[in-house]
Amino acid sequence: MSEKMLKFVKIGQQTPPKRSVENRSQDFNEIYKEFINNKATEQSSRCSQCGVPFCQVHCPLQNNIPDWLKLTAEGRLKDAYELAQSTNNMPEVCGRICPQDRLCEGNCVIEQSGHGTVTIGSVEKYITDTAWEKGWVKPIDIKKEKNQSVAIIGAGPAGLACAEELRKSGYKISIYDRYDRPGGLLIYGIPNFKLEKFVVERRTKLLKDSGIKFIQNFEVGKNASLNELKKKHDAILIATGVYKARNIDIEGSDLKNIFPAMDFLTASNRKGLGDKVKLFDDGTLNAENKKIVVVGGGDTAMDCVRTAIRQKAKSVKCLYRRDKENMPGSAREVGNAIEEGVEFLWLSSPNKFNGNQKVQSVEVQKMELGEPDSSGRRKPVKIENEIYKLEADMVIKALGFDPENIPKLFNVEELSVSKWGTIKINLKTMETNLPGVFAAGDIVRGASLVVWAIRDGRDAAKEIEKYLRAIQSQKGQAA
Repeated sequence: MSEKMLKFVKIGQQTPPKRSVENRSQDFNEIYKEFINNKATEQSSRCSQCGVPFCQVHCPLQNNIPDWLKLTAEGRLKDAYELAQSTNNMPEVCGRICPQDRLCEGNCVIEQSGHGTVTIGSVEKYITDTAWEKGWVKPIDIKKEKNQSVAIIGAGPAGLACAEELRKSGYKISIYDRYDRPGGLLIYGIPNFKLEKFVVERRTKLLKDSGIKFIQNFEVGKNASLNELKKKHDAILIATGVYKARNIDIEGSDLKNIFPAMDFLTASNRKGLGDKVKLFDDGTLNAENKKIVVVGGGDTAMDCVRTAIRQKAKSVKCLYRRDKENMPGSAREVGNAIEEGVEFLWLSSPNKFNGNQKVQSVEVQKMELGEPDSSGRRKPVKIENEIYKLEADMVIKALGFDPENIPKLFNVEELSVSKWGTIKINLKTMETNLPGVFAAGDIVRGASLVVWAIRDGRDAAKEIEKYLRAIQSQKGQAA
């Protein structure tokens, strides 16, 4: 191992090179160029193979990161891929969009020692992309199909991960989804420059080739009630995610040209997929030649500002009520946005929207950080008489997401939800108060990361399988 690994003292950190700002801001292609084999091997060799791998500890999926880094350093890419995919249903997605600076890479031991983290996400992406290119990624080979079926509501990362795991065990899987394409947030929420759509499409095609059925344009509560699906399937997983935009409750918030982030991003992503998008084509949801103001500081806000740049906005400003150090979004994404020309207005919060029918300006209140709140973060406090005005042709609200009213939507008022509207589950079994109905992902934990949704989907698959085995056992005893 001494020859293959522990080279972090001699070899410096290197990420895949970014395309130039001038080049990448003109299109929606991913911004990073590919690692070549010797670079991936070299960077993997920087891993210290520490006794307690904090990278793995801080990964929601508990990926065996040091092990597949070692295999990569040794040139054993197929083995590295097999190990990476054994704990992660979408390593090629996580390698692209996980905020590694907050998770594995941010907790890398050699990062803490001042040598610069191992570029874990880039290597993970490289391993999996190589696996797809070499044909190592195969559909699930079902030896014996079971006679029990599971309905999964929602084709986002939690639903897809659960479906794959249950299919590996031979269960019949049907995924019901309200949209016309599977993938959920991965398709319609995340821009191409972070996650090109072919990456998601080849993954969902693989699941289709594995015998998983996808029923698109299907709304539970309209096309069929939850109880009707229960009669058709042996178990159900609710994995709808959370899409209801949080509002800004200030004067002028009802003016036109103030949009939720998902409306803006979905229009852009649909356009990129070749769809006809009326509100984009008529200029309503197109940032071209407009002064754009985005309110929020998370990853969704970063997606919005960087999308607006690529749509050739006249100017793009991001309002955030705390400072840069306290932004919830990935520091890497903030850095990319700054490089691309986004202007960040820290410690600033919208106080009022002005305009005649359409928004024309934003009255901005300057803030300062006060005492920590219940979460431990310093609370933003208004600075008296510190107000200024920003011109705006379009305002995009990126303040996070809340759950929709699932009991009402699904015509099942008896389904228990929390005070926040998320679905209540038994934390050990992931089952709701309705027998045989489980829930996972953001609809349970609230808006979170894709990697957590995958983890929740995998955990749900284990609990659903236990439930289905118990039912089968009871039937066998009764017979």
